[in-house]
Amino acid sequence: MEIYQDGTLINQEASNIDYQKYLETNIIRLNYRAFCQVALLGVSNYDQFMNLRPRHRREIVEEILDIRVFSLMDILLRRQQTDLSDKVVELRHKCDLIENKYELEKKHFDQIQGRDVDDTSKKKNILSENLKAKQDYLEKFDNLNEKIAELNVKLQDKDKIQKKANQLSKLEAKIEQNLQNHQKTLEFFEENDNCPTCTQPIDEKFKDNKKIYEKEKIVTLQDGMKSLLQEIEKNEKEIVEMDTVSKKLYEMNVEVSKLETSLIGLDNYSNTIHKELELLENKQIDSNAVKEQLEQLKKDLEETKNERDKVVEEKNYIDVLRDILNDKGAKAQIIKKYVPIMNTLINQYLQAMDFFVHFQLDEEFNETVKSRFRDTFDYNSFSEGEKMRIDLALLFTWRQIAKMKNSVNTNLLILDEIFDSSLDGQGTDDFFKIIKTLERENIFIISHKGDIMFDKFTNIIKYEKYKNFTRLQQT
Repeated sequence: MEIYQDGTLINQEASNIDYQKYLETNIIRLNYRAFCQVALLGVSNYDQFMNLRPRHRREIVEEILDIRVFSLMDILLRRQQTDLSDKVVELRHKCDLIENKYELEKKHFDQIQGRDVDDTSKKKNILSENLKAKQDYLEKFDNLNEKIAELNVKLQDKDKIQKKANQLSKLEAKIEQNLQNHQKTLEFFEENDNCPTCTQPIDEKFKDNKKIYEKEKIVTLQDGMKSLLQEIEKNEKEIVEMDTVSKKLYEMNVEVSKLETSLIGLDNYSNTIHKELELLENKQIDSNAVKEQLEQLKKDLEETKNERDKVVEEKNYIDVLRDILNDKGAKAQIIKKYVPIMNTLINQYLQAMDFFVHFQLDEEFNETVKSRFRDTFDYNSFSEGEKMRIDLALLFTWRQIAKMKNSVNTNLLILDEIFDSSLDGQGTDDFFKIIKTLERENIFIISHKGDIMFDKFTNIIKYEKYKNFTRLQQT
């Protein structure tokens, strides 16, 4: 592939993948799926809009309405939200530790203030209680470490389970693709008696064998998909269990951290009591240092709480922003505004092609089609020619919406063999009426029926097969 700008070849030093990305990002400014809905319509090389899943339909419309940026912003905010949540937990834990230490020191200071000769025996009792408390803490500490070790063993297979989930997802997509391919092959042999390439009749025995083979393949793939979905469900349950174990492990680690802090505090407190006993014996008690330490702890606690409150406030803002940026927030309001316009344009183009039905897309881009007599249909209820009219109406609608938004506005339109498949003569005439209303558009129509449509084009490029190669015949 080569890209020229005003006759000059654009730098090709990048890899093929980067060169393709440059074409999509800087020149076409459309991803592949959106390009196939706005600038290209073919019969076999892509999925029509109505055959896409609702979430893929939504992605295309978001691209056209230029609101995919909300999703990117939401991804960035999600990371910030996670970091802030972790920081809030950390600061709350830090506040708890400082408060505990402050209470211990304050209790110690109050004891110093009322100290007398009997303080010596009291403090020895305190040391005895501290020793007992330390033993209790150590016992709890050992029990928690044993449980943590057990949980770590359970988490050893977490990466394997996650890797398996990714593999199952890829396998699901592969089976789904194979299933579609075999269904298309089955439909071909059910609907065709002659070869579309050489026009010769297809042998009935060969045709029956192929249909039996394709049906067996479809049943096998459907059974495999069912088993795969069961395996995916089982795998998802294992992932949920692993997440639960991880959460429990995190809580236990926090508890261990608290115990370690408590043990350190208890040792410090016991050391302080020992020093106080020495001071009592030497009549050298000085409470000023303890008072200063209390003041410092109080100051540290206040600063930590202020920092915690700021982080909590920032996280609240991020939570609100994520509510605005998710699918039910600002994007939903924008889509809600444009859906009536889309439906109006779709029905106008359908009527222009003499297809008088009422086509309606909801905000989740599920379709409802009603006839003149208000009978309800869906896209797959119609013939191939009627489906093609709907596809064309959607194509022109997306282009019109793109022009209104100036987001993915393009003057390029490629129609690949759509006149060779489903459109009848009347449908072709109606379509060309719409084509003639387009101004300043670069329209390329690829067709094998050129001889009967030469009078409809201003410029024609004709190719022929010569010695198994395609070459330009005449222009």
